[in-house]
Amino acid sequence: MPQFVIERDMPGVGRLTPADLKGASQGSCNVLRDLPEVQWVHSYVTDDKIYCVYRAPNEDLIRRHAEIAGFPANSISVVRATIDPTTAE
Repeated sequence: MPQFVIERDMPGVGRLTPADLKGASQGSCNVLRDLPEVQWVHSYVTDDKIYCVYRAPNEDLIRRHAEIAGFPANSISVVRATIDPTTAE
């Protein structure tokens, strides 16, 4: 299944408390229950953005999840390859 990286512009998100992040995660998971073809892999929280990795059949379902959950999806990019230090070997 295709994998996507979603960039979410969310000024100040890095200052959210663990409880706030838990609430946001729960909101996302609640929406995902109604979109079983979409899988959230993980997210990286920075000062002003969240970068999320999702698996889904297409970008439209990623956008639908964002709209229903109330999260921005400023950029959605399909992952073409994954590399890490072992790629150099």
